[in-house]
Amino acid sequence: MGLTVKDIETTRNDKLGPKVVEAFKKRHFDAWYFSNREDAIKHLVSLIPSDHVVSWGGSLTMEALGVQQMMSEKYKVIDRGLAANPEERTEIDRKALTCDTFLTGTNAISEDGQLVNIDGGGNRVAAMCFGPKQVIVIAGMNKIRKTLDTATARARSIAAPANTQRFPALKPPCNETGSCSDCMSPDSVCTYIVHTRLCKPKGRIKVILINEVLGL
Repeated sequence: MGLTVKDIETTRNDKLGPKVVEAFKKRHFDAWYFSNREDAIKHLVSLIPSDHVVSWGGSLTMEALGVQQMMSEKYKVIDRGLAANPEERTEIDRKALTCDTFLTGTNAISEDGQLVNIDGGGNRVAAMCFGPKQVIVIAGMNKIRKTLDTATARARSIAAPANTQRFPALKPPCNETGSCSDCMSPDSVCTYIVHTRLCKPKGRIKVILINEVLGL
């Protein structure tokens, strides 16, 4: 019996993943590649001191891995999901900028070790840029693209239109068409587009790559 598509993709990722890790390290990120989620999650926990206050941005990747629930059981957390209304959620998002460890997914990664993220409200990219003592990015290998341009295209044309489907109350054009129209709708989720070229200070942003399809 020949190799399955999954076998081929797994083999390819096991070759590419370590190369992307080295590219991140050249840009002063800490980074690791794991072939399975169990080892990745164990390493994630090892990176967070027991006395840290932990928070996170919205992430389907972390939901799939059960990270938020795990953090709530192990650490003191700032959980935006407990907000009773949008105003309270905004206040929790502000407090999250003062946490010790901020967890997030990412919209796209270039093979040369750069992150591309799009936010509607800006809380996630704000924390990635400044505030928390450390940021840990968790991503499946499906987020990787060859160049910064193609990574940005993935964030704009794949991740953003897909993410709008999570919020039926929002009505940007891509919610109806599934395709980015470079809109200026007040409901646009493409308010802030942040390209993280380097990590500063060195090692503040840590990237964990997992050989799975995770998130949008």
